[in-house]
Amino acid sequence: MGKGRKTLVLVIAKLRKKYTLKALLNYTKLAKSTYYDALKKLSREDKYKGLKTLIHNICNKNHGRYGYRRVTMQLHKQGIKINHKVVMRLMKEENLTCKVRKYKSYRGQEGKIAKNILNRNFKAEKPNEKWATDVTEFALCNEKIYLSPIIDLYNGEIISYKISKRPILKQVLDMVEDATRKIKETKGIILHSDQGWQYQNKKYQKLLKEKGIIQSMSRKGNCLDNAVIENFFGLLKSELFYLKKFKSVEDFIKELKSYIKYYNTKRIKIKLKGLSPVEYRTKSQLVA
Repeated sequence: MGKGRKTLVLVIAKLRKKYTLKALLNYTKLAKSTYYDALKKLSREDKYKGLKTLIHNICNKNHGRYGYRRVTMQLHKQGIKINHKVVMRLMKEENLTCKVRKYKSYRGQEGKIAKNILNRNFKAEKPNEKWATDVTEFALCNEKIYLSPIIDLYNGEIISYKISKRPILKQVLDMVEDATRKIKETKGIILHSDQGWQYQNKKYQKLLKEKGIIQSMSRKGNCLDNAVIENFFGLLKSELFYLKKFKSVEDFIKELKSYIKYYNTKRIKIKLKGLSPVEYRTKSQLVA
């Protein structure tokens, strides 16, 4: 509703105590049906005024990364029972839309190719049963940055990660070392990747063997075999890289680290029943 129409309807409503509605409508040349429809909309706006403020706060706090489903879940967590369709409509009225929208490491066979043990079975029954990894590239400020994370398929949590200005083997080795320092019992964990040169390297394969980690690889050129980590990269680029402007590479790295912490501890996931990865893992361990 335009501001002019809104003001007119409010004035008519106020003057109804002094003049008849028919006289006011004749004077303003406003149809009776239009008046009542506008009045109904105004009443609805007042009804959801407080809720709209909460929705704005949730969207702003999460930098426009949440769509109506996650906003609804966040409201439910605050004790506000509201239908997702109402949230969707209110967000549309307030113009609050989710602002969200690969470095290829394959160089041919350079080492031993592991079997595809995971075979697209991305479901894990407990934490640290199945991991996935890959490397993604960011180009900005005439430089390139490479991110190498390990994601737990149980809850989507980033177990460890390394950032580098070059795609080097040390980045991947250090990432595995960090993960095994954090998760001390790693025997039997499946770690899935594509057939990138890093994962074919003898040092990488030797390190996994020493830690008791079982190596698994996607089929050549089949990104769906490693869909979970690919989805995380897509999310990361949509919610951070494409969404913000960075002053420098250092500024981006700082924001990248901040985002991963936010993703692990704050960003709720629909399939985790409205919990963040860390919240979901913590809750499951308390139940166990």
